[in-house]
Amino acid sequence: MILDIVTDPNEILHKKSASLSADRFGSPDIKKLTTNMIETMYAKDGVGLAAPQIGQSLAICVIAKKYTPNQKTDLILINPEWEKMSLQKTIDDEGCLSVPNIFGEVKRYKKIKVYGQNIRGEKMEFPAEDYFARILQHEIDHLNGILFIEKAKKLRQADLIQL
Repeated sequence: MILDIVTDPNEILHKKSASLSADRFGSPDIKKLTTNMIETMYAKDGVGLAAPQIGQSLAICVIAKKYTPNQKTDLILINPEWEKMSLQKTIDDEGCLSVPNIFGEVKRYKKIKVYGQNIRGEKMEFPAEDYFARILQHEIDHLNGILFIEKAKKLRQADLIQL
């Protein structure tokens, strides 16, 4: 089911999400939620989606398989955290489904290590770099109540093409 995207200035986008408790891993409601999040991400042309963006204050995000290292499965990441693996940062344009038609330049770490759990509650730990690392930092920011516009420079509206 395609869900509605919550847009700024909704309060849920500005607060830290609750960690998922152990008893909820693998539960039917979490499976349904993540399935709906993935379907919504694709329907809205997103590369990632965090639970607060669909009105759920839970520490869950999904990343489209096209942007994952194996490019075979969508990534479901629960209770994620990250740490930098190098001091090198890159600047690139970002946008967000929750801040429609606004783009800006955001400086992010080029290489990070991500910690979290999968939908079954199994621990995950992996390195990420370049665009994959950027997406993860953006989505994990959502789980911490931070929008890209709070970090961006040179904010601008998208040029809307009319046919």
